[in-house]
Amino acid sequence: MKVVSCKVNHLTNPVGFHMASTVFSWNVIDSIDTEQREARILIAEDQDLQEILVDTGWKEWNSLGAEVELNLLPRNRYYWTVSVRTEREEGTSEVQYFETGKREEAWSGQWISCDNSEKRHPYFEKKIRPKGNVKSARLYICGLGLYEAYFNGTKIGDEYLAPFSNDYNQWVQAETYDVTDLVQEEGTLSVLLGNGWYKARFGFSAVEDKGYYGDEWKLIAEVHIAYEDGTEEVIGTDDSWTVRRSQITFSNLYDGEHMDRSLEELPLENSFFTDAPKGALVDRWSLPLVTHEVRKPKDLIRSPKGELILDLGQNFAGIFNLKVHEPKGTVITIKTCEALEDGCFYNGNLRTAKSEYIYVSNGKEEIIRPHFTYYGFRYVMIEGIPDLSVDDFTAYALYSDLEMTAEITTGHELVNQLISNITWGLKSNFVDVPTDCPQRDERMGWTADTQVFSRTACYLSDAYAFYGKYLHDLYEEQQEHDGMVSDVIPSAGVDSFSSYWGDCAVILPWNLYEFYGDPSILKEQYDSMKAWVDFITRLDGKDHQYREQFHYGDWLALDHFSGRADEVKGGTDDGFIADVFYMNSLKIVRDSAKVLNRKEDEMFYDDLYQKQLEYIKGEYYTKSGRPCINTQTACLLTLKYHLSDNEELVCRMLDQLFQTSRGKLKTGFVGTPILCNVLSDYGYSALAYRILLNEEYPGWLKEIKLGATTVWERWNSLDDQGHFTSTDMNSLNHYAEGAVLEWMFAHCAGLQAKTPGFQKVVFAPKISKDLGHLACTYKSSSGIYQTSWSIDEDRVKVSITIPFGCCAEIHLPLAPSLVNCNGVPVSDPGVLYTGTYTFSYRMQGSYEHYSLDTQIHTLLEHEEIFEQIPVLSRIKKATGMFMSYTLKQYAGQMNKEFTEEELMFIDEKLKEL
Repeated sequence: MKVVSCKVNHLTNPVGFHMASTVFSWNVIDSIDTEQREARILIAEDQDLQEILVDTGWKEWNSLGAEVELNLLPRNRYYWTVSVRTEREEGTSEVQYFETGKREEAWSGQWISCDNSEKRHPYFEKKIRPKGNVKSARLYICGLGLYEAYFNGTKIGDEYLAPFSNDYNQWVQAETYDVTDLVQEEGTLSVLLGNGWYKARFGFSAVEDKGYYGDEWKLIAEVHIAYEDGTEEVIGTDDSWTVRRSQITFSNLYDGEHMDRSLEELPLENSFFTDAPKGALVDRWSLPLVTHEVRKPKDLIRSPKGELILDLGQNFAGIFNLKVHEPKGTVITIKTCEALEDGCFYNGNLRTAKSEYIYVSNGKEEIIRPHFTYYGFRYVMIEGIPDLSVDDFTAYALYSDLEMTAEITTGHELVNQLISNITWGLKSNFVDVPTDCPQRDERMGWTADTQVFSRTACYLSDAYAFYGKYLHDLYEEQQEHDGMVSDVIPSAGVDSFSSYWGDCAVILPWNLYEFYGDPSILKEQYDSMKAWVDFITRLDGKDHQYREQFHYGDWLALDHFSGRADEVKGGTDDGFIADVFYMNSLKIVRDSAKVLNRKEDEMFYDDLYQKQLEYIKGEYYTKSGRPCINTQTACLLTLKYHLSDNEELVCRMLDQLFQTSRGKLKTGFVGTPILCNVLSDYGYSALAYRILLNEEYPGWLKEIKLGATTVWERWNSLDDQGHFTSTDMNSLNHYAEGAVLEWMFAHCAGLQAKTPGFQKVVFAPKISKDLGHLACTYKSSSGIYQTSWSIDEDRVKVSITIPFGCCAEIHLPLAPSLVNCNGVPVSDPGVLYTGTYTFSYRMQGSYEHYSLDTQIHTLLEHEEIFEQIPVLSRIKKATGMFMSYTLKQYAGQMNKEFTEEELMFIDEKLKEL
């Protein structure tokens, strides 16, 4: 037995993080038993666990989140283990640790600044002279806008763009670094400051290079040194620190960075005390923002215009190194873009963002890199180096340091590329904040993009702490707006709101609870969740004014009445969407109150929920249960939230809508994330697969055939010639539509949580001959699940591995009632416990249901139908409008094509398929 994946507050060995409480979690592997009976947590101040602070004793702890009360001291390291007992075994984890930051302790260091009229970015410096043998040393620091710290020229830590992105008017983060090894000898602590989100242009108000939150560089820091003799020393920022000017003359996140190595050194300056920023200085919430994958150029292109362009082969967010050795005064300009047009560099879709790096050489060989910006790009154009070599350029993917937890592979090459595209979309947009895109003059934490992708993100990664920071920022701003949730977080001055966008405050914490099984997130965000629905309730009043506000609706849907290709609004009524998601948020708050045992709130919000549900049924549905809004998205919402008492009718309406569109989606931000899930839930998995595998516009695979390596913002971001169709709002790296991957995990791989945290799952894979096979690995908060299936003619092989302490309710795809499992007959459905199970059987039927009511174009997509029903081959000559006819309609129009007997025969055979 091994006890592994031990975390505190969903972090592994965290240092300097905010800790309002301490919640422990763990997994068990390699046990001869299948479930935990009890566990025991020990917490101590020493690594050998001799100075025990807490011994919980043996308890029936939930391994997904065991909260232990502990009086945490500032700047203190704690060690801990967890022991687990089963019926026959006992095991103990390796010793883990967590270390607190400053907490509520007063700072002896003070905020300092420098002459901000000088554009050359400053180094703040201080000599460190140890007074004896150093036992340990820590640096506590915050620099605004951004900072990098060095000791004797060595960079401290591996993080970039600290102290990251949040509402600096509400809170400012301080980071903790272990500098024990560095300060054993005398040296200089140097802190280089940049502009970043705080001090440079950012957000929609950023028409000039002026900071929204502040206009001066600020630094606060403390070096705490503990000596072997038991004494301590604190060296804090004050006006004795000197200021040395760097050769960075410009930086911001949108436009890039300028470095002029030909500049002469300037005289040292004195620092001076300055006011603290508006926000309170607190321990960090943000995960480290570090580099991950290393990418070398796959090609050096000389464009028709003579441009030298490097192709990295993948669209992503990151930074780079470039080795340079050009004559003194040479200006080297580096620009980035997402796609080429007609083989030439093109960055018009970045709008006002310049996205460049300008370097002036001092004549020496040097490896250059950006310090205070990042780029969203695949292609790099370099000017000023005539003999450019691919070997001199290296790129690094930059995103928050979260664990990737899942992968899916299939027998379909384009689908595998789609999975890669979606994964890279996550990585590109998890740059401290869940952004909409990483390249243009936006890069903002849009709440709708965040919540619609969150379930996919929670399959792909351990996103609990990442989203926890975002939700903390959301509530900090929400309190300033009477419960309103801004469209983007951090808002940077955006004070608008919308349904579905603001519902992120409720949907996201509930999704985290469902995926990780730890109610702490509901406890932490409960006031925020209530504040949002209370805001809507007040605004709605007795005459339903909430729906009358501006709402984005089914953003970027394709069914707007105008029919324009550049339309951004969908055809589903905005007020209907607002009313539905108000209802849904009321339900989630009610359910959260139940989890937290807040009985009065549960009753109160249930009453509001029931009233809103009945109102929606009366306002938007006929007495027969027919939706008054006949769009794909309206029908999908109706089925997902059970708004009609006649769901069979709604299913027929939805089916007809897809027949009319020839199986193509017309949904937007609201409809697309739930599209395939709802179809599979209601027995239309074949249609869901058809939508996924569609290689025409609009479709995910169409993008891939046009060269996409991430998910586009628009289905027609590029035309068939590879030209951008719009530059006003056109990103090639937007992850929102990548939410379809949730369906692939939940329905294609068949893994859906039955209880929060995946301790109990429903295993119900939907198979497809077009995929051929599928294999999935998912490291849930309860342990690693593995599922797979394959099809060989009409034989199916399915397997599942269930981790320790978990069980699965199985519903095998197209299986008989009794199936062979590891050589033993097993009933379907059934319940399986920890272990690996393999099933093999002959497939019974198909997800695709054919009849005379099937459209011609659908039948023509499946050649195997004509092999089994040769007489049906007569329809292959159908063209034009006949393609959307049903077989019955076609036969009626072409009355001599089939006899009545043939139609009866065809219908019978189709239904057998």
